[in-house]
Amino acid sequence: MTILVNFASICKQLTLAWKFGRGDDIDAFLIAFILPSFLVNVIGGSLNAAFIPTYIQVRQQEGVVSAQKLFSTVSASSLILLTLANLLTVTTAPFYLKLLGSNFSPEKLHLTFQLLCIVSPLIIFSGIITIWSAVLNSGERFALAAFTPAITPIVSIVFLIAFPFLGIYGLALSLPLGTVLEIIALGKALQKQGISFIPQLRYWGVHLNQVASQYIPMIAGAFLLSSTSLIDRAMAAMLEPGSVAALDYGNRLIALPLGLATTALSTAFVPYCSQMVAQGNWFGAIDTTKKYIFLSFALSIPLTILLVIFSVPLVELVFQRGAFTARDTRIVAQIQSCYALQIPFYISGIVLVRLISSLKSNHILMYGALISLVVNCLLNYIFAEVIGVKGIALSTSCVYVISFIYLLFYSVRTLKNYVAG
Repeated sequence: MTILVNFASICKQLTLAWKFGRGDDIDAFLIAFILPSFLVNVIGGSLNAAFIPTYIQVRQQEGVVSAQKLFSTVSASSLILLTLANLLTVTTAPFYLKLLGSNFSPEKLHLTFQLLCIVSPLIIFSGIITIWSAVLNSGERFALAAFTPAITPIVSIVFLIAFPFLGIYGLALSLPLGTVLEIIALGKALQKQGISFIPQLRYWGVHLNQVASQYIPMIAGAFLLSSTSLIDRAMAAMLEPGSVAALDYGNRLIALPLGLATTALSTAFVPYCSQMVAQGNWFGAIDTTKKYIFLSFALSIPLTILLVIFSVPLVELVFQRGAFTARDTRIVAQIQSCYALQIPFYISGIVLVRLISSLKSNHILMYGALISLVVNCLLNYIFAEVIGVKGIALSTSCVYVISFIYLLFYSVRTLKNYVAG
């Protein structure tokens, strides 16, 4: 299912390249989309991570009735929070869009605002999808929750091909429509499991307090982690027109192996590592982590070399058609090569992140995210001044190298403390 979703996403990206290339329209869309997607990751993703462990605990210890009450109340609370975030996003847009699109013309800024108004309901819809998918996954109903993210890219492709006269507005309209279809599919699945998705403020007790207490620190962590993409696009918007789109295209093919590797590691490494940590088998945890890091580097370094060497023909093959020109190919290929350098360190870093989480030392991740954010801003500015938009991609790779070194140092130190007793 993950491969299917990634395939649908890539097909959508191919369609965007064909229709819009690196033009002003796609630049405006990406800036319009960045804050809604940022808020979905911070608000929705954090709520999911805070809610699901408590939901499973309540369902196992107190039964489905108590779990339903908690789910209904959290759904209502999150709906209120997401709606407020949506309203603030739109009403304050005239102020922050001037910062995010500081190099945009007045016409391009106006287009960005119009697109933002269209896509802003995603904040509400995607937040609902995140929670409902997690509830289905907690009941071991993985297939539908894994498939539904493919719906929106498919709807986008249909809109762009069937309604070409809509232009970039067709892409913007397809996103809320696609997420509504995802909500309908997930809602039917919840009903089949006997779970009501109607939000109700009907429960407030120790379990809801537990969710709230976990939610605040998770929001802080998600804010730091998600800020990198927002800052990268905002700084790219300060450069020549088309830079935001070029940065996005350059990262698309790199994101595919990173996403697959993250999913594979979460499936294979996390349960085994968590079990050894729970048993106090520290030497087993150390040995397993070493093996996975070695495997990550052994598999990803050849891939990185191939992506750098064949970056131009790969971008040419995948993207160069329609509005996407040969000049676009050269620029995007350079960005892609810079992004590719992160792959070994990103994947190995994920191994260490999962280990640190298993050791319940999440404060290390919080400080690491803060350091990465500061370093990213600094390197973005330095590299972009020297080599333009590809400097932002190179900055990202450097940040993951530094992050890997940081995580490795603190992983070793934490494990030594556990071994020493």
